Amino acid sequence: MAEPKFAPSILSADFARLAEAVNAVERAGADWIHVDVMDGHFVPNLTFGPKMVADLHEATRLPLDVHLMIERPEDWVDRYADAGASYLTIHVEASRDVPGALAAIRARGVRPGLTLNPETAVEAVLPYLGALDLALVMSVHPGFGGQKFIEGSIDKVKAIRAALDGRRLAAELEVDGGIKPDNAARLAAAGATVLVAGSAIFEDPDGPAAALRRFKQAIRS
Repeated sequence: MAEPKFAPSILSADFARLAEAVNAVERAGADWIHVDVMDGHFVPNLTFGPKMVADLHEATRLPLDVHLMIERPEDWVDRYADAGASYLTIHVEASRDVPGALAAIRARGVRPGLTLNPETAVEAVLPYLGALDLALVMSVHPGFGGQKFIEGSIDKVKAIRAALDGRRLAAELEVDGGIKPDNAARLAAAGATVLVAGSAIFEDPDGPAAALRRFKQAIRS
């Protein structure tokens, strides 16, 4: 079982010290930085915009994994590409033109991703796997950090892993929501290649380096 990448979610970081928080997880061995963009419409929360992504791009060498939890994401591709997103993930439920949006992301030199909410069947994303560099399984209802992991998400990970492998596709398979050391190993075994964790990393009383060590130890054991 290959060890997955870790993408700490800044949704759980101290917004007043965001660059410091990002630098801390970079030093701790994080692979990516996960940025949750929310519009208060598609999900019931408001977070970051393109300027925040641009400022983060200047603050870290890590790839920015930008997750657009917004309505009409295709209207925002250029702005987030200009801001420095490395990966740009849209929701299958939110886009009016999924193939067009994914093509627009790739045309800007950004890696396209597609995600689905917990209540959405895996079949909704399967037709688009060949156009993706990232498939994201939401393991909580999007909008807020610190939620409990939905156990049925593991079956979704297995199904998408089987589809990717069956078609010999190399897209990353990411999981986001309620990720802790006690479920990380099961997700890795199910085929996840990237794990997003927010509160489990940024709110660990021993700091992000200790949190990431616990994740990796859980997977290796």
